[in-house]
Amino acid sequence: MYYFNNVDFSVLKGKVLKDVKVVGHEQIIFTTNDDIEYRMCHTQDCCESVHITDINGDIKDLIGSEILLAEESTNRDNPPDEDYIESFTWTFYKLATIKGYVDIRWYGSSNGYYSERVELYKI
Repeated sequence: MYYFNNVDFSVLKGKVLKDVKVVGHEQIIFTTNDDIEYRMCHTQDCCESVHITDINGDIKDLIGSEILLAEESTNRDNPPDEDYIESFTWTFYKLATIKGYVDIRWYGSSNGYYSERVELYKI
């Protein structure tokens, strides 16, 4: 798929976006003014589930102004109310421009053997 073009989320800092598309709960596509596309997603394997749980802020605030903040953090506290979880990860992506902030929260769960990580791929 996109395995060889994996980049750090902070690469978006300093970029100007011309488009942001949220594709269901599985993918976000960022397109820069110089037509470079970045896809944020999880490459699904066998026994895990990773998806966007919510987006706080207005995605439109990311378009047309320089990205001033592009930060990733994870947390393994506060498991959701599910019957059986061996492993889970909350991953938060914070983006900001002069227009405003956007926080994207992803949730991943697995049997502990598979990845719960979200990746950013330069296309």
